[in-house]
Amino acid sequence: MIPTDSPFHPDNEAGYRAWRAQKLAGYPQRGEELIVPVSEPAQLSDAEYQALWQRLGKTGMAIYATDRGEAEDKNIPRQIAEQFGLRQLDANWLADEDGISSITPQDEGGQKRGEFIPYTHNRIRWHTDGYYNPPERRIYAMMLHCVREAAEGGENELLDPELAYIYLRDANPEHIRALMAEDAMTIPARTDELGVARPDETGPALLLDAGQLHLRYTARTKSIAWKQDAATQAAVQALEALLASEPAGVFKLKLMPGMGLICNNVLHTRSGFTDSPERRRLLYRARYHDHIRNLRRP
Repeated sequence: MIPTDSPFHPDNEAGYRAWRAQKLAGYPQRGEELIVPVSEPAQLSDAEYQALWQRLGKTGMAIYATDRGEAEDKNIPRQIAEQFGLRQLDANWLADEDGISSITPQDEGGQKRGEFIPYTHNRIRWHTDGYYNPPERRIYAMMLHCVREAAEGGENELLDPELAYIYLRDANPEHIRALMAEDAMTIPARTDELGVARPDETGPALLLDAGQLHLRYTARTKSIAWKQDAATQAAVQALEALLASEPAGVFKLKLMPGMGLICNNVLHTRSGFTDSPERRRLLYRARYHDHIRNLRRP
């Protein structure tokens, strides 16, 4: 349930209008505005930290840029994450043993991970990570760290879910009510050779946790079953149309070696790409059950 005094409650028009004005004031226009140069990932300077936090607070995301280039060092994203309160990694079954996934193409030669789109050269449509996870394993934050970029392609589009909320609510507040319903969406069960690996998971698409807005979404229609009532279908169609329209606030960029994204599990895409067996695109992905926090308040 959403508190009635929350700006995200559909009936709190005054609170929403005040929050909306503050949210949109000075909102960045280009992806390059998210980038903060970082000299020592293990110990961010106060200026670096505050610059990253300012972007996180405004857009739910920030890009750090180190001079580590193609160093295959998972400590870089891990150490930055810890400085923002991120410690509870989602050790999903496709992750490496340390809980951080090495996202690199494996769609050749029948490798197991090659069955899953992140481990292919294919594009990935709009989604938030872990939308299929149960409530006790929700993904509230994530990181992507680039070790090697693709020879061609592999760009990301990023959209703050709070901005998507504004677009949808301004269009029709009933879209918000529909997406917040406890039965708005169902993730179909996943089966493997042993039977049901994950049962059906029903829940809201939009929800609040610790006062923060969270969106569960994927554009892959076979991966999600939306409630078949008129209000939910209209809300989903409105969200699909919004994302297809490339609205203001969508950031487009390509992470280069030594750069990384830290975010509140924002909506994101990946374009298809090409590389070579000798030089595979490699990103580290870390998903967290924590919320990003400011641990250096003035």
